Amino acid sequence: MQVLTKDFFLYLSKNKALNRAAQNWGGNIAAGKIVGGLDFPSSIKFIKELNEEGLSVTVDHLGEFVTSYEIARERTDECIQTIENIAVQGLDSQVSLKMTSLGLDIDEKLVYENMTRILDTAEKHKIMVTIDMEDEQRCQKTLDIFKDFKQRYTHISTVLQAYLYRTEDDMKDLNQYKPFLRLVKGAYKESAKVAFPDKADVDENYKKIIKMHLLNGNYTAIATHDDAMIDYTKKLVKEHQIPTTQFEFQMLYGMRTVTQKELVKEGYKMRVYVPYGNDWYGYFMRRLAERPSNIAFALKGMTQK
Repeated sequence: MQVLTKDFFLYLSKNKALNRAAQNWGGNIAAGKIVGGLDFPSSIKFIKELNEEGLSVTVDHLGEFVTSYEIARERTDECIQTIENIAVQGLDSQVSLKMTSLGLDIDEKLVYENMTRILDTAEKHKIMVTIDMEDEQRCQKTLDIFKDFKQRYTHISTVLQAYLYRTEDDMKDLNQYKPFLRLVKGAYKESAKVAFPDKADVDENYKKIIKMHLLNGNYTAIATHDDAMIDYTKKLVKEHQIPTTQFEFQMLYGMRTVTQKELVKEGYKMRVYVPYGNDWYGYFMRRLAERPSNIAFALKGMTQK
């Protein structure tokens, strides 16, 4: 049933007609509930509210798989403006982005040009930029780009996905860079040739990479809504006397808001992933596919003030 539910929501996420309809009529429903707003300026008030509650933020302009040079450069300009806005507004926020939004599927040289401009701005304002991980076929290219820029820039991090077989080896390879990594279970539909098909195996691998990265002494973002993984992390850091300054929890905007605030009260750093933009529908469906139990959290968030 879980597999069928995941496939169903992934199918809905790719439905062009539903995406267009959602962009036309659904923006106001989603804004302030599961996305910050349709653009960054309209998201600022929600980010400030989160900051006032002790929650840190990372923002992401929704939209990936860009196939136009012009759009890739527009996304780059928008990201630069967002970083500058964060600095001017004094927000406790980082930035997340996808390499396909900067033109990875068009021209690798274009990605390097765009990313260089973004990171030059991020370094100036000391704002972390996280390269989100996409599907497995783009994983190696994404990590190669990260490793290259990490040798020249400080404010850059990336993501590893526990459901891929390769992730443990990737973590060992990246350790020489002492990276800030966001660790997730993974949301894309992948073949059993490259990813664990069973949830239990994904969970065990997730625990393994959390422990490995923390014991390597690297800053770790544990991005999960799973109570079992949160409890595992709490016990692990207590057992090994790992300071709270070496890790943080991350969750999606509009989901598990009570738990987010409780973690802050317990003294943990909690960062909220706040997406914004017109492409909210595809994002929403992928999050439901990733974890069907998110349905209840999402519906509650969209219907309550």
